[in-house]
Amino acid sequence: MASPAPSKSTPLAVLLAGRIRDHGPMPFADYMRECLYHPMHGYYSQAQPKRLADFYTSPDVHPIFGRLLARQFREMWDRLGQPAIFCLVEVGAGTGRLAAHILDFAERMLPELYARLQYVAVERSPDRRAAIETSLARHIAAGRVVAAAEVPAAIPAGCVFSNELLDALAVHRVVFEQGSLHEIHVGWEAKGFVELHAPLSTCAISEYFAAQGTSLAEGQQAEAGLEACDWIQEIGRRLERGFVLTVDYGHEARELYNERHMRGTLLAYQGHRATEAYYAAPGEQDLTAHVNFTALDIWGQRAGLRGMGLVTQSHFLMALGRGNDFGDLHDPGQSEAEQVRARLLLKTLIFPEGMGETFQVMVQQKGAGAARLTGLEPL
Repeated sequence: MASPAPSKSTPLAVLLAGRIRDHGPMPFADYMRECLYHPMHGYYSQAQPKRLADFYTSPDVHPIFGRLLARQFREMWDRLGQPAIFCLVEVGAGTGRLAAHILDFAERMLPELYARLQYVAVERSPDRRAAIETSLARHIAAGRVVAAAEVPAAIPAGCVFSNELLDALAVHRVVFEQGSLHEIHVGWEAKGFVELHAPLSTCAISEYFAAQGTSLAEGQQAEAGLEACDWIQEIGRRLERGFVLTVDYGHEARELYNERHMRGTLLAYQGHRATEAYYAAPGEQDLTAHVNFTALDIWGQRAGLRGMGLVTQSHFLMALGRGNDFGDLHDPGQSEAEQVRARLLLKTLIFPEGMGETFQVMVQQKGAGAARLTGLEPL
């Protein structure tokens, strides 16, 4: 048992402490899920400005990210034979920033695609759905967008995509000790939360590692992303024909569970600082773990999805932008100074020291035959 971890007495900390006192220690996955998604006190139930104070994503850097995605979606529409309705489902749409970049560009530069779009901005937070309805009002009025709390039950033809969604799904934490897996649970003592090593709460954890042929070293901690596996399977079942595009930071299993990750990959983010103080401020800090792309591939196959490729964000954006020498970077009438700033922001998205090598892009498909996509082509 670890020493009590001091925590700020947040409203959620009080609730969780009471729950543990009444019902006993909980798996870390339950703790993480409450910290992020509690309907009143969860981190992702807070206002968007709070999130931006802790971290920013690619759409926050420059609209070119969404514009190049729009070009990839146009190609996907072509590869599916230009169906009359192309359903574009963004899961974890936030307040609609990325959606606005994609839709504004498609309306202006890809009118054939725009006329066929049914864009579903999926966001579980009622406040953020309201923000989407405000920021995308023009596109909603044009019949191109709906804001929804859930992914559509059936997607006849289209693409389901996400940007930094899966890293924020709850994970089970395990430790390999004395030759077997134990799960990390969260308990409570007078001075704060404590970590306890207990038997696995579900046999799905053992199956998760076995399916990937993964073995851990003695004393190694790791995460099991069962929710991400459930998510990709559900998406595969709902998608009848089309693509799944995932942008996130993470690794394939052989790297994720190697000797460089003896303590796992879980981190807490607050004020643009990453720490391992997972219990410092429940509900007021982000908790994330690297995405396991091997698991996404394996569990996706179980739902009929076939992997098309996994590349860095740098590779993906460079492959899409080189066709017109990144002509989509600049807006009409921009000054020279504004163009220079845009080029500097592009470097943040594609250079290794920025986001370019940190984030990966994975594409899976179902019923698209031998389709090839520009974003995955060799540079």
